[in-house]
Amino acid sequence: MKKILIIQNINEAGPKLLTDHPDYEFEIIEDINDPSLKEKIIDCDGASLRTAKLSGEIIDLGKKLKIISRHGVGYDNIDLDTCKKNDITVAITATANAVAVAEHVMFMLLNISKRKSMYDDCVKKGNFNDRNKLPKTIEIWGKNILIAGFGRIGQCLIKRCLGFEMNVFVYDPFVSAEKIESFGGKKVDDLKEAVKTMDAISLHIPLNDETKNMINLDLLKTMKKNCIIINAARGGIINETDLDKALNDNLIFGAGLDVFEIEPPELNNLLLKNDKVFLSPHTAAFTEECMIRMGKETIQNIIDFFDEKLEKSKTVKL
Repeated sequence: MKKILIIQNINEAGPKLLTDHPDYEFEIIEDINDPSLKEKIIDCDGASLRTAKLSGEIIDLGKKLKIISRHGVGYDNIDLDTCKKNDITVAITATANAVAVAEHVMFMLLNISKRKSMYDDCVKKGNFNDRNKLPKTIEIWGKNILIAGFGRIGQCLIKRCLGFEMNVFVYDPFVSAEKIESFGGKKVDDLKEAVKTMDAISLHIPLNDETKNMINLDLLKTMKKNCIIINAARGGIINETDLDKALNDNLIFGAGLDVFEIEPPELNNLLLKNDKVFLSPHTAAFTEECMIRMGKETIQNIIDFFDEKLEKSKTVKL
């Protein structure tokens, strides 16, 4: 009998897979700070995790632990060094959230370009006749968008951008020009040069030592004044202080952030008060449909691992 520890609750469709499987039993711990976590992880064979940080200290306690399945595609909240040391596989829900995140990016792009908040307030506050005084919106038709990172989310996003007749460029050193072109995009090799001609930039890359503060003031200064930058990947890729300054100095048009360097963001974070930023609380994948898919895939990855059927594309290279 395999024991699975579900750290932070997930959609019931996931645990149901274990309920229906005679070889598994499971327990749910809703809070990562639950004092019983250290005790319960000792005997578990596998664990799932949402957004909480799982430290090396906790992972070390899991002497039987063979797999940690992330409810999502990011894995910077897991101590990978400890997983490597203990020969623990880390899996991600690689196929579940691509559509939801791609739609969220388009939702942000359209809300920012059409100045949703400003125009909505105009009507709701009784200023309908002042509409000609409002700054004009911008079209995304015919505009250049750069997708940084061309995994499943990037591949879903390009279809939606092409549907709006945008010109799509892709920066991903690990994907061939031929594959990008087969989706209707054009590969760019130099990120610093590419951003100079973009009207929109959408980030879909992991957070690591190379990408930390990749979008900084020096790079923002080279962008077009009508550029919109969206981050639905990981906080920390954009330097938030630099972004706030760039927006206040009219270096770029606007920004959409679903993720933050510190989550939840501190109330003194200047971006929370900047009306040129469209914010959401790390919920790009929070559609009803996606939560079901992610719950299922999180647990299915664990089952597939023990059945020796887990696809390599769903595991993190340690």
